Amino acid sequence: MTDHRRPRRRGQGELEAQVLAALREADGPATAGWVQERLGSDLAYTTVITILTRLLDKGAVTRRREGRSFAWTPASDEAGLAARRMRKVLDAERNREAVLASFFTALEPEDERLLRDLLDRAKDEDEGEGEH
Repeated sequence: MTDHRRPRRRGQGELEAQVLAALREADGPATAGWVQERLGSDLAYTTVITILTRLLDKGAVTRRREGRSFAWTPASDEAGLAARRMRKVLDAERNREAVLASFFTALEPEDERLLRDLLDRAKDEDEGEGEH
C-alpha cells in the first residue's frame, strides 16, 4: 500500500519565522532565490516573494534593488521584532494603562526586577542628557 499523503502544509507565521531565520543566517543582504534554496525546494519562489513582501509591509525586513531583483535584510534582531509585536498589540488597545498594568502584574518576579532595572537605567540616561 502506497502512502499518498501530501507534505505538511506550513502556516503563514511559521513560514515568516523560517524566512526571517534564513535571512539572519545570511552574511549580508540575501535574494529571494537564496532564501528559497536555504529553506528547501518544496517552497515555491513566488511563495518566498509573497512572504518577504508581507514581512516588508510589517516592517520586519528591508530591501534594496540589486540588478533586476531585490536583496533582503532583517530590519532588526529577534528581540527587536518581539518588541515591535508587543508595541503593535499595545497600540491597538484603548486602555493602555490597564493593558500595561495587567502585563506587569503577570510577570515573574525575575522579569519584574529586570523591567524595573531597565526603566531605572532609562530614567538615569534621560536625566544625564539634561545636564549637558
